[in-house]
Amino acid sequence: MLAPQSRYETKREPFGRWLLVQRSRGDWIDQLADMARADRGFPKDGDPDAVRRRMGELGADPDTFEALDDAELDWLSL
Repeated sequence: MLAPQSRYETKREPFGRWLLVQRSRGDWIDQLADMARADRGFPKDGDPDAVRRRMGELGADPDTFEALDDAELDWLSL
């Protein structure tokens, strides 16, 4: 059973929405965010796994998945 969310915890923004607003970072996440904004089927409220599935459906290359891993770590650090 999952513990109830503490009233003092802040709710994390969905990964998909966080990724969409990443701009001018100067890293690979910029390119990943550009791809996400151009994709009408992008899972805006999705978690990192939902975004991975979507990128796989679109035939993303290994570099894209590496950027996605970097983005997930950055998002988790918030």
